[in-house]
Amino acid sequence: MKVLDDVWRREAPHVLGALLRRYGDLGDCEEALQDAAEAAAAQWPVDGVPDAPRAWLITVASRRLIDRARADSARARRETLDATQRPDAVEDLAVQDRDDTLRLFLLCCHPALTRPSQVALCLRAVAGLGVEQIAAAYLVPARTMTQRLTRARTVLRQAGARFVMPSERDLPDRVAAVIDVCHLVFTEGYARTSGAALLDAGLAEEAIRLTRQLHAALPGHAEVAGALALMLLTHARSPARVGQGGDLVPLAEQDRALWRRDLIAEGVGLLERTLPLGHVGRFQLQAAIAAVHAEAAAYEETDWLQISVIYDMLSRVAPGPAVTLNHAVAVAMAHEPAAGLAMLRPLLDDPAMQRHHRLYAVRGHLLDLSGDAEAADEQYRIAARLTASLPEQRYLNRRLARSGPGPAPRGAAGGR
Repeated sequence: MKVLDDVWRREAPHVLGALLRRYGDLGDCEEALQDAAEAAAAQWPVDGVPDAPRAWLITVASRRLIDRARADSARARRETLDATQRPDAVEDLAVQDRDDTLRLFLLCCHPALTRPSQVALCLRAVAGLGVEQIAAAYLVPARTMTQRLTRARTVLRQAGARFVMPSERDLPDRVAAVIDVCHLVFTEGYARTSGAALLDAGLAEEAIRLTRQLHAALPGHAEVAGALALMLLTHARSPARVGQGGDLVPLAEQDRALWRRDLIAEGVGLLERTLPLGHVGRFQLQAAIAAVHAEAAAYEETDWLQISVIYDMLSRVAPGPAVTLNHAVAVAMAHEPAAGLAMLRPLLDDPAMQRHHRLYAVRGHLLDLSGDAEAADEQYRIAARLTASLPEQRYLNRRLARSGPGPAPRGAAGGR
């Protein structure tokens, strides 16, 4: 039921925020919110979406928390009932018109947690991403991510964490984590890790909206501006990324007349104002790479040498397998395929990358460029077997059916 999905995406962060303000325990509030979601899924298709869905969800979730408190202890029962049986209790929570999402991101990035746990918990509890989607972002199995999320909730409970706004001292670290959250939400919207659709435009646009809010609140924060520029420059390509039947259209084959020039202009403008300010972080560098792609009138005019130089800078600022993967493509395009393939060799020994289809897709592309079609085909077969995205799977199978080198796979630098 699409209407239910849309309402849920819009209201869930506000409901969770209202529950946290009243009850405080993230784990309990998440469970109550899920109970309310299940009740809505059963009742709304029959009775229709209520006029005030937020109040409805808060009411149901609050009842679940009250029932749980009754079962837990008399003390908890007395405190909870005293707080929630006032006639205006639910109404007080539901009438909040403010957008709680960014506030919740900041609250959930609690200093008792490591940065990866902060981000993963925000993605699950606030952004509503599935465990499989979060696990894919971190290149770990879903079971591992489930265990991490469980441990994070346990750490918060044991630390007696209260969800209050961070102090000025704690704010920079939390903002850095929130940028990561927004970027990963955008990435899942722009390039879905699984399913029949290539992108979820609503999710990508929600990430951009939240990052705009963060930039408005912190206009002098260079990495917030860089993240927003990156999202805008990347999302500008979305209209050209999907072909007939929802098929993936790689960058080399995209109709650039469909690219959104308004987003490109805004992203480039942000970048031009931000880069001269001093320290250059990973989001600014990634945005600079996206800007080089955006400035090329045609794929053949792409300045791969400049892109490879920026990736070299990025590999020093924020090293990681995904950066190495994209850097290798840029080097291969700027110099020769053999140089890119040599950069990929260490990734073959990385257990996380061994499960990642993009490593094999990129190797297939570079082997194609080097003229080794048989070896390329083997890599494409592995990649097609590993991906959970049906459009990517169809694209990789089409590459198998072709002879000779084709455009870079979607996961490579410039392949989107």
